[in-house]
Amino acid sequence: MSSSPQFSIYSASVPVFRQILNSLSAILAKAEAHVEAKKIDPAALLQYRLYPDMLPFTRQIQIAADFAKGAGARLAGQDVPPYEDTEKTFADLQQRIAKTLAFLDSLPQSEIENSAGRAITTGSGEKTKHFDGQTYLLHYALPHFYFHATTAYDILRHNGIEIGKKDFIGTY
Repeated sequence: MSSSPQFSIYSASVPVFRQILNSLSAILAKAEAHVEAKKIDPAALLQYRLYPDMLPFTRQIQIAADFAKGAGARLAGQDVPPYEDTEKTFADLQQRIAKTLAFLDSLPQSEIENSAGRAITTGSGEKTKHFDGQTYLLHYALPHFYFHATTAYDILRHNGIEIGKKDFIGTY
């Protein structure tokens, strides 16, 4: 009987964020091509919401990137770099994803690998949450990241962009 491989917090975080961020970049390119081909105002997609009380597409991409960079930074014991949330175009969103991917690549794998027990605090005031690194990643950061990435995908799919599950999952 072989022993199970040990859990790797790095493998469960940075490569996963990279996979889905690269997928979001690819579906952004398809969305941009779609609006150009159909002569649709890009703002119609960029500001689209699935329901009035939900955030628009642009904000979904911003937040997905924020959870990826925030989780990576916190797990590595680094400060989370601030992003301004000024993206207004497909190109701006592509740059945000590229900046997030570059940041993830800059993080020391060994620090992330050793973060399972690291104390992580998010929020402030009444919204302060305390976690250990593994709980933060598996029960907070990844679910939020996937929620916003999936919502961005759903907005595009709902609006007729020809994408499917393979586009969302991407290359692994």
